[in-house]
Amino acid sequence: MTGRPFEPVALPAEAAALHAELGAPPRLLAHHRLVHDVAVRLLAAVGAELGVDADGVRYGAATHDIGKVRYPQELSGPGSRHEEAGRALLLERGVPPELARYAGSHGSWQRPGLGTEELLVSLADKVWKGRRQPDLEDLVAGRLAAARRQPLWEAFLHLDDLLAPIAEDAPRRLAHQAAFPL
Repeated sequence: MTGRPFEPVALPAEAAALHAELGAPPRLLAHHRLVHDVAVRLLAAVGAELGVDADGVRYGAATHDIGKVRYPQELSGPGSRHEEAGRALLLERGVPPELARYAGSHGSWQRPGLGTEELLVSLADKVWKGRRQPDLEDLVAGRLAAARRQPLWEAFLHLDDLLAPIAEDAPRRLAHQAAFPL
């Protein structure tokens, strides 16, 4: 951890414009930037190997909680009503279903049939704050093992090496997000 301020990478232009259009609260925008920043790091490390739609993952990470515009109480408290509301909101705005899906799926990685892209968005949404989610990580490691044609344990070790420093830097990201009003 360094003394310099934390500055996550910018959101994709379409996602940033959507936040402005919807009057998204500053805390939500900050959260999306942080999750997007982690997703960009995940993509740089394993995206090409996994053969994922990198633009889709970036957009999904940048908008996954957009339904909290309709359920602002979920910005500071528990709840999952924002998930389907976010997917519906994006569809109403003309966002293609293949991009809107992330808002509805980021909290339910256990559902069968999810794509690797959706798992990466879910993973970024967990590890940005230092939360390690073993069942989710196992799913991603399984996809990585298949792509690399290697034993699961080797892929898991590689993924763990990638996620550990991201999780360790969580206090800086949490402090950054907390600096923005709800």
